[in-house]
Amino acid sequence: MSAVIAAVPTQSTPPIHAPAQRGPRTPAATLEPLWVRVSLLVVAFAFLTLFLFVPLIAVFYEGLRKGWDVYVASITEDDAWSAIKLTLLTAAIAVPLNLVFGVAAAWSIAKFEFRGKQILLTLIDLPFSVSPVISGLIYVLLFGLQGYFGPWLREHDIKILFAVPGIVLATVFVTFPFVARELIPLMQSQGSEEEEAALVLGASGWKTFWHVTLPNIKWGLLYGVILCNARAMGEFGAVSVVSGHIRGETNTIPLQVEILYNEFNIVGAFAVASLLASLALVTLAIKSFIEWRLHQQLSAQSATNQPHQE
Repeated sequence: MSAVIAAVPTQSTPPIHAPAQRGPRTPAATLEPLWVRVSLLVVAFAFLTLFLFVPLIAVFYEGLRKGWDVYVASITEDDAWSAIKLTLLTAAIAVPLNLVFGVAAAWSIAKFEFRGKQILLTLIDLPFSVSPVISGLIYVLLFGLQGYFGPWLREHDIKILFAVPGIVLATVFVTFPFVARELIPLMQSQGSEEEEAALVLGASGWKTFWHVTLPNIKWGLLYGVILCNARAMGEFGAVSVVSGHIRGETNTIPLQVEILYNEFNIVGAFAVASLLASLALVTLAIKSFIEWRLHQQLSAQSATNQPHQE
């Protein structure tokens, strides 16, 4: 009887409720007045309009100013077409090389601990801190006629400078950080638990990479490849030093634009430049899509890992 009475709640002891869950409160420092927020937005959009949208519109306007026929003729002209083919060839060689290097470097840095790891990270960032013109001059010092390997190359009739190999080497140097720098933080955040589980279950290293690692990094990998390709096609400084500016042979699209502009062929210069502008717009669209998919992937991974942590 006493047990039954003890189980019945009395009016003097109200039931205990769990404290209400409150969402995160916005810090008071971010609650700016309306006129401050509007002013900041106006300044930002004015800056974008003046330095981004107006020049972009001007490129297509100047290229099409004399009509579609002149525009097409400027792009399909022999020297312009040669520059387009050389640019595509350079990107087709440089991007796969950087893809292999980026995956290998990211795998090594994210999955292993070794001496010189910080040095490797510093070397990957080197093209970001060195002017492309300086990198081009380094290749001149190495492979020029008066360079370290110049006499040997001349004796064996091998051309590096003022030829396609020099352009490819300079492009590879200025673009190799892009793939690695996109993959390193992504692979570090994912950890190595899935790879270790696959190896314990008997999978080989190659199968682990193809069936475990690659599906997890595919969007980050594609993001780095897109940025690498855009930089490879638009590189000017390093390529300008090693190309020799030989019309119809060693001019890429940016160099062809410079030559046409210096010859006062304004319509032709802007017509060829519009190809790079179109590439930039396509790259921006693909980049936005990949960022969205990458954000979804990271959100799904964090949601999956949260129950295990709890």
